[in-house]
Amino acid sequence: MDKSFRKRNKATSATSQNPESPNSDLAPSGDPASAIIDVPAVEVPELTEQEQHDRLFLERKVERAFFEAGKALAELRDRRLYRSTHRTFEEYCRDRFGHSRQQSNYLIAAAGVYENLTTNGCQILPTSERQVRPLVALTVEEQLTCWQSAVKEAGGKVPSGRIVKDVVQRIMERTRVPNTYELGEVCQILAKSNPELRGKGGCWAIVSQVNDFSCTVRLWNGELTVGVQHLKSFEYLPDECQQMQKMCDRINRVYSRGLEETVKNLLQSLGKLNRPYLTAVEEKLLSLIETEYRVTDGG
Repeated sequence: MDKSFRKRNKATSATSQNPESPNSDLAPSGDPASAIIDVPAVEVPELTEQEQHDRLFLERKVERAFFEAGKALAELRDRRLYRSTHRTFEEYCRDRFGHSRQQSNYLIAAAGVYENLTTNGCQILPTSERQVRPLVALTVEEQLTCWQSAVKEAGGKVPSGRIVKDVVQRIMERTRVPNTYELGEVCQILAKSNPELRGKGGCWAIVSQVNDFSCTVRLWNGELTVGVQHLKSFEYLPDECQQMQKMCDRINRVYSRGLEETVKNLLQSLGKLNRPYLTAVEEKLLSLIETEYRVTDGG
């Protein structure tokens, strides 16, 4: 008989008889495949009162992370604390945080929604910006209604952004009134904390296309599609609307040229007029700019 075989057989036999063997926890069984392993129970100690306090504190910090970021960005923007290193807030956000101006605006707007929900006593609060993004363009009352419905749909837990978006669409479709705006009508843009309308609040706009729940409008510096909840008619007479159309054409032709910052600021002030005409001084200034940049009625 092969000696190496005998040695392996003895070693196996010795192991099976050794009470200190790693397999000694196996219950005796004729079939190794059906052996029962005894696993000692591991007792998990309960959290102490201090640990419970620490857990809650840290959870709150995670939940409020996007809120704190939005509030900080708003202060950096409003106080222009970026001015020593960057010309614009957009450049600052891109270089310092690696995200666009729009991303910053979303965080800032989301912080406002979070604050509205806490002020109105919501117990279940959002934990990320994407969860509240669909609520940004709504009124405070609409934000509260939609968020509470989304929480209920999520089984009393924090809802995902998809659930919130679905709830907002369903509720808004039920409550929206038909679009009654007409082509050529002059309206005022109401930003209502919508980050996409930042800087355009208060501007006049001329309706160029009527959709189901929105309008495409012409502003002093371009075209934009806006929900009807962000528009308010000036209720101008037809002749006044035509005057505004001519004014819009003139300003747009000038704006299409490369302009100095001072000229842009003047055009922006004209783009926020709440009357359908230019004063004598405003007419002279606009005519002077048209002459300076060689802008004619033909463009």
